Amino acid sequence: MEELKLTVYFADPFWVGVFERTQNGALSACKITFGAEPKDYEVQSFILRHFYKLRFSPALPAVQRTQSSNPKRRQRQAQRQLSGAGTGTKSMQALAAQREQLKTERKQQSRTQQEAEQQRRFALKQQKKLEKHKGH
Repeated sequence: MEELKLTVYFADPFWVGVFERTQNGALSACKITFGAEPKDYEVQSFILRHFYKLRFSPALPAVQRTQSSNPKRRQRQAQRQLSGAGTGTKSMQALAAQREQLKTERKQQSRTQQEAEQQRRFALKQQKKLEKHKGH
Protein backbone atom coordinates (compact mmCIF):
# COMPACT_ATOMS: atom_id res chain seq x y z
CA MET A 1 0.00 0.00 0.00
CA GLU A 2 1.34 3.40 -0.96
CA GLU A 3 0.52 6.49 1.05
CA LEU A 4 1.29 10.05 -0.08
CA LYS A 5 1.27 13.17 2.03
CA LEU A 6 1.95 16.75 0.92
CA THR A 7 2.81 19.43 3.45
CA VAL A 8 3.06 23.04 2.31
CA TYR A 9 4.67 25.52 4.71
CA PHE A 10 6.40 28.89 4.67
CA ALA A 11 10.19 28.80 5.01
CA ASP A 12 11.28 32.42 4.75
CA PRO A 13 11.34 33.74 1.97
CA PHE A 14 9.61 30.94 -0.02
CA TRP A 15 6.69 28.55 0.26
CA VAL A 16 7.91 24.96 0.29
CA GLY A 17 6.11 21.69 -0.26
CA VAL A 18 7.32 18.33 1.04
CA PHE A 19 5.96 15.11 -0.44
CA GLU A 20 6.24 12.12 1.87
CA ARG A 21 5.73 8.73 0.24
CA THR A 22 5.33 5.64 2.40
CA GLN A 23 5.54 2.42 0.45
CA ASN A 24 6.03 -1.09 1.87
CA GLY A 25 7.13 0.29 5.24
CA ALA A 26 9.74 2.65 3.74
CA LEU A 27 9.52 6.44 3.70
CA SER A 28 10.99 8.67 1.00
CA ALA A 29 10.55 12.41 0.57
CA CYS A 30 10.83 15.12 -2.05
CA LYS A 31 11.06 18.88 -1.53
CA ILE A 32 9.56 21.46 -3.90
CA THR A 33 10.01 25.23 -3.68
CA PHE A 34 6.92 27.06 -4.84
CA GLY A 35 8.05 30.67 -4.39
CA ALA A 36 4.88 32.70 -3.81
CA GLU A 37 2.05 31.20 -1.77
CA PRO A 38 0.41 28.60 -4.00
CA LYS A 39 -3.34 28.39 -4.31
CA ASP A 40 -5.05 25.00 -3.99
CA TYR A 41 -5.67 24.74 -7.71
CA GLU A 42 -2.01 25.60 -8.42
CA VAL A 43 -0.84 22.80 -6.13
CA GLN A 44 -3.26 20.39 -7.77
CA SER A 45 -2.14 21.32 -11.29
CA PHE A 46 1.51 21.00 -10.20
CA ILE A 47 0.82 17.50 -8.87
CA LEU A 48 -0.99 16.48 -12.04
CA ARG A 49 1.72 17.82 -14.36
CA HIS A 50 4.96 17.13 -12.52
CA PHE A 51 4.41 14.30 -10.05
CA TYR A 52 6.13 11.64 -12.18
CA LYS A 53 9.16 13.92 -12.67
CA LEU A 54 9.78 14.30 -8.92
CA ARG A 55 12.99 12.82 -7.56
CA PHE A 56 12.29 11.16 -4.24
CA SER A 57 15.02 10.50 -1.70
CA PRO A 58 16.31 7.00 -0.96
CA ALA A 59 13.85 5.06 1.19
CA LEU A 60 14.27 4.96 4.95
CA PRO A 61 12.47 2.50 7.21
CA ALA A 62 9.24 4.05 8.51
CA VAL A 63 7.31 3.14 11.61
CA GLN A 64 3.60 2.71 10.89
CA ARG A 65 1.43 4.48 13.42
CA THR A 66 -1.89 3.07 14.45
CA GLN A 67 -4.83 5.46 14.54
CA SER A 68 -6.31 6.05 17.96
CA SER A 69 -10.04 5.53 18.19
CA ASN A 70 -10.65 8.55 20.44
CA PRO A 71 -12.16 11.32 18.26
CA LYS A 72 -11.01 14.14 20.55
CA ARG A 73 -7.42 12.88 20.35
CA ARG A 74 -7.64 12.72 16.57
CA GLN A 75 -8.96 16.28 16.50
CA ARG A 76 -6.08 17.51 18.68
CA GLN A 77 -3.57 15.72 16.44
CA ALA A 78 -5.11 17.30 13.35
CA GLN A 79 -4.86 20.76 14.91
CA ARG A 80 -1.22 20.13 15.87
CA GLN A 81 -0.42 19.10 12.30
CA LEU A 82 -2.06 22.20 10.87
CA SER A 83 -0.36 24.60 13.29
CA GLY A 84 3.05 22.89 13.40
CA ALA A 85 6.13 23.49 11.28
CA GLY A 86 5.02 20.76 8.93
CA THR A 87 7.80 18.32 8.22
CA GLY A 88 8.54 15.35 10.39
CA THR A 89 12.02 14.24 11.29
CA LYS A 90 11.79 11.17 9.06
CA SER A 91 11.04 13.28 6.00
CA MET A 92 13.89 15.64 6.88
CA GLN A 93 16.23 12.65 7.14
CA ALA A 94 15.01 11.40 3.78
CA LEU A 95 15.63 14.83 2.21
CA ALA A 96 19.10 14.96 3.74
CA ALA A 97 19.86 11.54 2.26
CA GLN A 98 18.66 12.76 -1.13
CA ARG A 99 20.90 15.85 -0.88
CA GLU A 100 23.88 13.65 -0.07
CA GLN A 101 23.11 11.36 -2.99
CA LEU A 102 22.86 14.30 -5.41
CA LYS A 103 26.06 15.75 -3.96
CA THR A 104 28.02 12.56 -4.64
CA GLU A 105 26.56 12.36 -8.17
CA ARG A 106 27.64 15.95 -8.85
CA LYS A 107 31.12 15.29 -7.48
CA GLN A 108 31.50 12.21 -9.64
CA GLN A 109 30.27 14.03 -12.74
CA SER A 110 32.52 17.05 -12.20
CA ARG A 111 35.49 14.75 -11.59
CA THR A 112 34.97 12.95 -14.90
CA GLN A 113 34.64 16.31 -16.69
CA GLN A 114 37.84 17.53 -15.05
CA GLU A 115 39.73 14.39 -16.09
CA ALA A 116 38.45 14.72 -19.65
CA GLU A 117 39.62 18.34 -19.74
CA GLN A 118 43.07 17.32 -18.46
CA GLN A 119 43.31 14.61 -21.13
CA ARG A 120 42.34 17.11 -23.82
CA ARG A 121 44.96 19.63 -22.65
CA PHE A 122 47.63 16.95 -22.48
CA ALA A 123 46.84 15.78 -26.03
CA LEU A 124 46.98 19.41 -27.23
CA LYS A 125 50.41 19.89 -25.59
CA GLN A 126 51.72 16.70 -27.18
CA GLN A 127 50.46 17.80 -30.60
CA LYS A 128 52.13 21.22 -30.25
CA LYS A 129 55.36 19.57 -29.15
CA LEU A 130 55.34 17.32 -32.24
CA GLU A 131 54.60 20.25 -34.56
CA LYS A 132 57.55 22.24 -33.14
CA HIS A 133 59.97 19.41 -34.00
CA LYS A 134 58.64 18.86 -37.53
CA GLY A 135 60.37 21.94 -38.95
CA HIS A 136 63.98 20.65 -38.48
